[in-house]
Amino acid sequence: MSSRLAGREAPLRPAPDEAVRRLLSAEAVRTRCHDIMAAAERDELTHFQWHPGKVADIAAYVAATTRQRFPNLTIPPHSRWRHFEVLGYHLAPAHPSDTAESRAEIARRAIDLVIPSVLLDAGAGPHWQYRDPRHGTLSRSEGLAAASLALFTGGELSADPDDPLRTDAERLSGCEEHTLARVFQAGADNPLVGLRERAALLRRLGSLLQDHPAIFGTPARLGHLFDYIAAHASDGCVRVPDILSLLLTILGPLWPNPLAQSGIALGDCGRHPASRDGYVPFHKLTQWLVYSLIEPLAVGGLRVTDEDHLTGLAEYRNGGLLLDMGALTVRDRRLLEYPQPAGSEPVIEWRALTVAALDTLRVAVGQRLAAGQRPPLTMAQLMEGGTWAAGRAVAARARGDGRPPLNILSDGTVF
Repeated sequence: MSSRLAGREAPLRPAPDEAVRRLLSAEAVRTRCHDIMAAAERDELTHFQWHPGKVADIAAYVAATTRQRFPNLTIPPHSRWRHFEVLGYHLAPAHPSDTAESRAEIARRAIDLVIPSVLLDAGAGPHWQYRDPRHGTLSRSEGLAAASLALFTGGELSADPDDPLRTDAERLSGCEEHTLARVFQAGADNPLVGLRERAALLRRLGSLLQDHPAIFGTPARLGHLFDYIAAHASDGCVRVPDILSLLLTILGPLWPNPLAQSGIALGDCGRHPASRDGYVPFHKLTQWLVYSLIEPLAVGGLRVTDEDHLTGLAEYRNGGLLLDMGALTVRDRRLLEYPQPAGSEPVIEWRALTVAALDTLRVAVGQRLAAGQRPPLTMAQLMEGGTWAAGRAVAARARGDGRPPLNILSDGTVF
């Protein structure tokens, strides 16, 4: 199929209202989450108490988990590609003989796959399972990775029958619940949380691609994001803050969140009185998407810098680790007994404390892993090494089914 990209003279970073721009950044995530942590350190929070004396124990456990998983401390970054690799699907490496166009097409296909997969990776719920013909029964993130991979490799996202491994706006816009149910093996006896909402999210994604022809081309293809980013790179270099800013501005309308400023959706953002302006952004899936785009962009020939601009991810494995190991305790035990809406103040508080605590843990775990002139531990390595696996392990010990300590009412699109 032919395609056309236009408007490459536009800046990579959009220019929304200044107040909105500040919230659509990882810097805002970090500063607002540390506002909540500062209140916790003053023991002023309504729902949680912070126990810094537990940090050393958690850091030791995370460091031991990391050494067990990666004995030589060659720790890959936390991204969707780690799940795909377990499934035997690897990002095709570039070869010295590859042309610039062939490298670019590898990157486009990787982006075509990884963006829908990340967006479909909000919690699956405790009962859903995916039966993979090669890898057996999978659940949660691994199961969602396998199902989204099947969606992509089966040509369900391509509008070109001669080129099934691509993601086109036309197919995204027509995604129906029954299609996802079939591919994800979901039904009454295998319920997937938020199935309807996930299908609606893919349809909204298709519409957004068509609304941005300068970025995604005509007809719109998701992988053309690579061409847009490459065209705005400086000497082959692109900064992570610019990628995140671009995606947060484009993808903001995807999320079913009524919070907006100046008509611009704030995406994965909540409210809390301890924040300096009342807002607490997290941008969890979008940040994880950027973590997962770094490798495809590099294979395409771009040099990606400023990765440490990103924060830790405000999700229930990282946050569950803090609760299960006692760094956080609830003031009212009923908070652990009753389901909590994802946008409720207790959940906002928990997620904010998680992001701030990960900054502290990164330093503490890095000190325990330090060996010679080893480069400092990155946030992506901390989570992969790391806090995510440790959080899953302690959840399994505390609750046989491994569910998080807080029961979150999820719609399958954000958390």
